[in-house]
Amino acid sequence: MNKVQRTASPLAKRNAGVKEIKRLRNTLRVRDLELAELKKKHAIDLQELDKVAKMLVQRDLERSQITEKREDELKQLKESRAALLNILEDAQAARKFVQEEKEKISAIIANLSDGLLLFDAQDRLSMVNPQTEKIFAVKEQDLIGKTIPQLAAFPATRPVVILVKNEGEKIFRKEIKLREKMTLEVTTVPLTIGKNQLWTLVVLHDVTREKLIEEMKTEFVSLSAHQLRTPLSAIKWTLRLLLDGELGNITQEQRGFLEKTYQSNERMIALINDLLNVTRIEEGRYLSRRVLIELEQILQIVVNSYKEESKRTNIGFKLEVSKEPLPKVLVDLEKIQVAMQNLLDNAFRYTRAGGQVTVSLKSDKKEVELSVKDSGVGIPKDQQEKVFSKFFRAANAVRIEAEGSGLGLFIAKNIVESHGGRIWFESEEGKGSTFYFTLPVAG
Repeated sequence: MNKVQRTASPLAKRNAGVKEIKRLRNTLRVRDLELAELKKKHAIDLQELDKVAKMLVQRDLERSQITEKREDELKQLKESRAALLNILEDAQAARKFVQEEKEKISAIIANLSDGLLLFDAQDRLSMVNPQTEKIFAVKEQDLIGKTIPQLAAFPATRPVVILVKNEGEKIFRKEIKLREKMTLEVTTVPLTIGKNQLWTLVVLHDVTREKLIEEMKTEFVSLSAHQLRTPLSAIKWTLRLLLDGELGNITQEQRGFLEKTYQSNERMIALINDLLNVTRIEEGRYLSRRVLIELEQILQIVVNSYKEESKRTNIGFKLEVSKEPLPKVLVDLEKIQVAMQNLLDNAFRYTRAGGQVTVSLKSDKKEVELSVKDSGVGIPKDQQEKVFSKFFRAANAVRIEAEGSGLGLFIAKNIVESHGGRIWFESEEGKGSTFYFTLPVAG
């Protein structure tokens, strides 16, 4: 009995163990399923978390980029603002400078002693200064906006505006007598931008006082010259009598002194005559009666008077006249002769021995042209514009010939121009000069 019980007990235990094993296996399977489910669930959660994390990272990155961009934009904005402030300050400074310059120019214009008129491209008066009002004795409001024809209706402004209209769009300077006891020097200057003339500026300079002083000076010179000419003429004739032996015999030494004195007296008389001629020119009473004549007739007389001078100075002298008959001219004989003599005097005076002086005469049917060519010292280029000025003598001419009034060419120019002619020259220092003048053919 006890033996059977021992045999059955292990089987039961084994069955029980098998069951336990199955139970455990099932439990493990369930746990594996649960674990797998859990892993699956956790994997999904991790993916979600990963997405969220990535989104957060992206958001932070975008925020960072936006922040950086905004910082750059703010920086640029600050820089732009600073630049704009600088530009604004510069503009304000420029505006202030322009305003100050404008006020300065306005003050200068307002206080100028000369009158100013500004005409636009349509010849309409757009500006005058206070001095213009004083000169014309007309208020600004009565002048501004008016055209030249309208201004010509005012007696006060008529002489000026007619002169401006007649001269046209060019620079010029002329004297006009505005009224009794007032002489104006009128200057016009075209104001252009590029090639377009936009305005014309007219400057009115009151030269009444200068003209009065000039007239007084001219009267004084004229009076003095007349007073000097009488005793100089007496000295001349006395010296001539002595040199001719009319007052007794003289020694060679005495003759030498007398001849030098005679030549000095002649120069003084020539100077007095030049001064008198200048005063007559300035007074407008130089030319007298004119006659119709061929210029060659006068020229022959003048040329013949220089033949002895040519021999004395050993300077060649030649006259060239057109073979065709020359037309006649209407001239003051004495004054044209003076003009020719003044040109020839200079030619011989400033040409050295062995040189050449050539006088030519020709015509183109409208004008008769005379020229005096020399091989003398010439005129320095930087002094040529002064040649026809009163009392001017070139520096190289003074070194050669100390004596001289500097009036010869001034007188010649006035004589020629008073006859409606032209006078000019060509010269090169060291090579000589050629002076030309023309006279219109008589109609």
